[in-house]
Amino acid sequence: MKLQNILTLDCTVCAVPAGSKKRILEKISAVAAVKMTDFSQFELLESLMNREKMGSTGIGNGIAIPHGRLVNAKHPVAVLLTTQEPIPFDAIDNRPVDIFVALFVPEDCCKDHLSTLQSIAKLFSNKQTTKQVRKCLSDQELFELVSQMD
Repeated sequence: MKLQNILTLDCTVCAVPAGSKKRILEKISAVAAVKMTDFSQFELLESLMNREKMGSTGIGNGIAIPHGRLVNAKHPVAVLLTTQEPIPFDAIDNRPVDIFVALFVPEDCCKDHLSTLQSIAKLFSNKQTTKQVRKCLSDQELFELVSQMD
């Protein structure tokens, strides 16, 4: 599944102020909680934190793909955030992160989940793409840019 198929404007936020890994995960959870009314912000944060305990989801080049599995989730939800300033995130290249593509997926959709993660990693491995994302000044602009990507 492609990011463009599950990302919505209300889950796209540009230039978030966040100074730490925990703060950005809290913000991602707050954004997702509005969309995923069957789950509390705490449950969403807990799913992300549980995954981060296994190893950082920072994939390098200022990008992280935090994700969590949820029992009884009906469908996947994506959240795209950029931060005002890059923040330490324990990424594999030890560089700070300023682009976050978070996924919340039903626990029983492991195969779809992995293919979605791969497609996101591929999309953001293009330096031109990340450069354009970092230039976005509004939620709408960021959402439209990602919606048009292949």
